[in-house]
Amino acid sequence: MALREKLEEDIKTSMRSHDQARLDALRFFKNAVLAVEKEQKKELDDAGVIEVATKQASDRRDSIKAFEEGGREAAAAKEAAELVVLEEFLPPQMSAEGLMELIKATVSEVGAASIQDKGKLMGKLMPQVRGKADGTVVNQMATEYLESLS
Repeated sequence: MALREKLEEDIKTSMRSHDQARLDALRFFKNAVLAVEKEQKKELDDAGVIEVATKQASDRRDSIKAFEEGGREAAAAKEAAELVVLEEFLPPQMSAEGLMELIKATVSEVGAASIQDKGKLMGKLMPQVRGKADGTVVNQMATEYLESLS
């Protein structure tokens, strides 16, 4: 089943089960998908839907962090619940070990030797992990690894 169809089915299921929090999260996600489709003037395939879900999940993580820092636990909990729903549409996330192996392999591939080569590394690395790992985590791990080479 295509992700777009899964989204529609999940919305219907949530409506039938009266799961309002899940329904709200799914509708918000559907609206984001529709906005991207309208902007691009085409229907998104699974890769496009995953890209929207990745962006939405990243936004939720940022919001959770901000709400927790501001002492707004209820708002953080709501965002966390929405994040769980979005993660259903994402491919399985890479483990830290798997990500580090990929970083090391990519460093060897591009010939990165120091932090000055971070741009080359990230340019090659990010397309490989898109949707499978949080960009902030990838950036942090790549930076730490490059700094350890110096």
